[in-house]
Amino acid sequence: MVLRIAVQSKGRLFEETMELLQEAGVKLNNIKRTLLVPAKGFPVEILFLRDDDIPQAVATGVADIGVVGENEYMEKNEDAEVIKRLGFSKCRLSLAIPKDENYEDIKWFEGKKIATSYPFILNKYMKEQGINSDIHIITGSVEISPSIGLSDAIFDIVSSGGTLVSNRLKEVEVIMQSEALLIATKNLSQEKKDILDELIFRIEAVQTATDKKYVLLNAPEDKLSEIIDILPGMRSPTVTPLATKGWCSVQSVVEDKRFWEVISKLKSLGAEGILVLPIEKMIL
Repeated sequence: MVLRIAVQSKGRLFEETMELLQEAGVKLNNIKRTLLVPAKGFPVEILFLRDDDIPQAVATGVADIGVVGENEYMEKNEDAEVIKRLGFSKCRLSLAIPKDENYEDIKWFEGKKIATSYPFILNKYMKEQGINSDIHIITGSVEISPSIGLSDAIFDIVSSGGTLVSNRLKEVEVIMQSEALLIATKNLSQEKKDILDELIFRIEAVQTATDKKYVLLNAPEDKLSEIIDILPGMRSPTVTPLATKGWCSVQSVVEDKRFWEVISKLKSLGAEGILVLPIEKMIL
């Protein structure tokens, strides 16, 4: 029994998904120009598809689970279950108009032609806003539509916004935020659910360790309570007496975003010999 995972065949989502699966112990042989690849050491196989084909493949049971952008999941509106938000490949779906246009509110779009690859999401939003727009479906290079006269505006994915700027467009409304989702077909067998549970366990162990550092240091005992307040750890720091009287060793976990702030405070309290190590996995 194997669990079949649908994964985007190329692009940023492909790269980040494959990195996560590898960290979770899902090892693959050469995947170039191969549609279906069995994993080594874990009962899964990877089915490589276009991103917009993944929701339907999972909903119909062609694949048991899939990693897909939330934008594609919402657009296809297929009957597949969201199992977990994965927190990577973040972007947004936004309305953008020519840079020189004056814009006050959503009423600007009344009667305007909007080019998009996401007509379902856009139509739903416009109906909610009470705006009647002419939605023009286009695949690829949506951002050039206004400059060649195909549309008055666009509705498309935005990451950094650089593509909009290069095409003399400006983002005026953010309609939804998007990230990678883990989705599953309904009515998985118990055997496949067990494999999925183990995979999620591994993924969470990898993600928990992200942006965290393992810190070891020597601390004076008279400052220990203050140091522990700075280093709460997952439950509490590990404290071990040293051979030198009045000193102890302290071990804990620090979030990367607070690292330099914490280290500065530790030094001011007399901590010495501070050793910082990366964390590969973390089991809570």
